[in-house]
Amino acid sequence: MGTLNRWERKVERWERSLLARVFRKEPVELLDALRRECDDHAVVCSHSRVVVPNAYEVELPGAVHGKLTRRCGQIGQVLADSLARHGENEGYEWAGPLTVRVTVSDDVPNGRYRVTSSPTPNVRADAFAGHGDPISAPVR
Repeated sequence: MGTLNRWERKVERWERSLLARVFRKEPVELLDALRRECDDHAVVCSHSRVVVPNAYEVELPGAVHGKLTRRCGQIGQVLADSLARHGENEGYEWAGPLTVRVTVSDDVPNGRYRVTSSPTPNVRADAFAGHGDPISAPVR
């Protein structure tokens, strides 16, 4: 079991390193912010069940959003995949289907990004059609 955990940590470090090289610093910060949002809103229901929100919204200023979408196209997919792996590693149970929506906003408090979450049992990626970059990741 310890060997598997070490291997997973190495893969995560490699992923962060790769993303940092490709995207400079923004996606790594976004990944950390998403994970923090997930961890901060975890609800312990029993010793073996921890439920976390499943609908996440990442708001970015127009320039940052444009830069990230030019570099990788589907930044939402990268964020959703990473968050799904984080939830799996922590043993979290999603409140519904995992969805990450990336939108453009001029009202971002720190000038870089804002991450919010909510438990939404019946959220669907196509419900966000025309509103940013919705990505729905299957819950494993």
